[in-house]
Amino acid sequence: MKYIWLRMGKLTRIGILIIALVGAFAADGYLGQRAFAQQPHMQAALDALRTAKDQLEKATVDKGGHRKKALDHVRKAINEVEKGIAYDRRN
Repeated sequence: MKYIWLRMGKLTRIGILIIALVGAFAADGYLGQRAFAQQPHMQAALDALRTAKDQLEKATVDKGGHRKKALDHVRKAINEVEKGIAYDRRN
């Protein structure tokens, strides 16, 4: 193996090292996402709530106060889901 490594050109060796580093970072990111994805239903709920919040913010303002109330409830729900995810990660 050492002989093969020495016979490779400098650029080839650098390329192999770069590929190895990229692979290591990709694996680290994947494993980090796996830990995050252990709560797929909570994450899906959080994504849906964030989408709902964005849509409510884009809606026209005058809805008899109901849009504002709904937006407040969605913000509180996002906060609660985030707290639930954090709690589960700690325990």
